[in-house]
Amino acid sequence: MEEYQEHTSFTFEIDNFSEKEGLVESPKFSSGGCEWYVGVFPKGANVDDHVSMYLYVANPESLRLGWKRRATSSFFLLNPSGKEFFRIAAPSCQLFCDQFPGWGNDKLVPLKELQEKGFLENNKLIVKVKVKVVEVVDQGDVTGNETLDFEGFQILYSQVVRVSDLFAEHPDIAMNVRPKNQLVKATYMNLLLGLIETLDRPPHSITDTELSNAQSEFIELTGAAGFKLDWLKTKLDDISLERKKANADGSRVRQLEGQIKNLKAELDEEKVKSAAKDLSLEKTVSELKDELNKEKSKYDTCAAKVLWLEHTVSNLKAKQNKKPKLSPH
Repeated sequence: MEEYQEHTSFTFEIDNFSEKEGLVESPKFSSGGCEWYVGVFPKGANVDDHVSMYLYVANPESLRLGWKRRATSSFFLLNPSGKEFFRIAAPSCQLFCDQFPGWGNDKLVPLKELQEKGFLENNKLIVKVKVKVVEVVDQGDVTGNETLDFEGFQILYSQVVRVSDLFAEHPDIAMNVRPKNQLVKATYMNLLLGLIETLDRPPHSITDTELSNAQSEFIELTGAAGFKLDWLKTKLDDISLERKKANADGSRVRQLEGQIKNLKAELDEEKVKSAAKDLSLEKTVSELKDELNKEKSKYDTCAAKVLWLEHTVSNLKAKQNKKPKLSPH
């Protein structure tokens, strides 16, 4: 590791500024043993009413493992004669590394103010950046547990982007944080990141236990720690309301399912009764048919006897009628 106190100034111009879209990159310049460039978003990055500006390490993908620079930076807007119209400095010394190769400001200056205060003469914006590199590490051991100071919090390299976005979106989030001990502050920051991660999930995937824990963590973060989390409270309340509605709907669903189950049981019972009744009726009909068949059989036997008798009588009568009559003497 080397200690530097190198101060580098670099100025560049952007012609036809109001016509530019997306990222405009400055020429590269050297400071602290590496190359840098300034990235300007004329229509804003993550915002649409401000100029956004960042300082980047050039070619971060080619840096060796463990490479890092600590530096302070300031941005200036100049008029054609070189007079400084506007200046904004980074709040603290920033760490540049392969995990996080750029730092800057989403809301450098309002677009409306550029016109009103004469920053744009002949539609040209003149930008100056000052970089002071205070620490140089070209190669080092990487364990995955390296930390850096961000807004007074010691955070892991892997958390830099999340925490940076968090402070960019909510600049006053830690204005009233009470703990001074770095370990305690780091613990609270990890708790906050975990809470945000939980509340970013779909509400239906958050269990009642997780929601209860989230509410307790919110109270701890805003009470004991002093974080300003009004925006997170709104999200927590919305999720709580949605979960209550889902639970109420679920209760109604379970109630209807219970009613359907009971009705199906009653229907099945009636089916059993009906089936038994049908069997009884079938048995009765079968018995009646058997009795009918027996009666028919008896009837048929009697009818045959009657026909036989009638036939016999008829034959006897016929024989009697054929006997010769005796002549009277």
